[in-house]
Amino acid sequence: MNPSFDAAFWNDRYGGDGYVYGTSPNEFLASVAADVPAGPVLCLAEGEGRNATFLAGRGHAVTAVDQSSAGLAKAGALARGRGVPLATVVADLADFAIAPQAWSGVVAIFMHLPPALRRAVLARAAAGLRPGGVFVMEAYTPAQPAYGTGGPRDVTLLPTLAELQAELGDLEWLVARELVRDVREGGGHTGNSAVVQVLARRPTSVDRR
Repeated sequence: MNPSFDAAFWNDRYGGDGYVYGTSPNEFLASVAADVPAGPVLCLAEGEGRNATFLAGRGHAVTAVDQSSAGLAKAGALARGRGVPLATVVADLADFAIAPQAWSGVVAIFMHLPPALRRAVLARAAAGLRPGGVFVMEAYTPAQPAYGTGGPRDVTLLPTLAELQAELGDLEWLVARELVRDVREGGGHTGNSAVVQVLARRPTSVDRR
């Protein structure tokens, strides 16, 4: 079993006093936050809460989901320290149900899953968006292990843009790119990194052509 799918692995990683990936939001998420419509936001594989807390500070009702109770305990502490509400759910994404058309935004920052599970979770995430709602994702690509600056070394866990576009269905693509950028997020992500960035929106109306 890959240890990165074991809650005990993440509880151990998040068990210290510091924040492994820092307390500032992911740079890509921060750059597109204004594109998330008002309303509730779901953050998947949220870890210690840096992104969820940032979005809560922008006025969203945010639910953070992660398999690590230690990570979400720190997420709650971060939110309380910033004076913002945050709902947390300890759950394995293999079992977590996403209600259809319930969310203004679904966020997945550095969520790396086996391909079959990723396809299932992304299908649920796309279906979970309200009309006009957006999906935001940044992840490492299969080129990342050569950089050695964070993320899994198992390339099967690292999606390409083409895979994500196929797996997210009929969303409108506002940002869809692969690039190399300098990622500085705590001690866990440090340096030039090969990433894929996605901002995709559920159409507000059906194209009747």
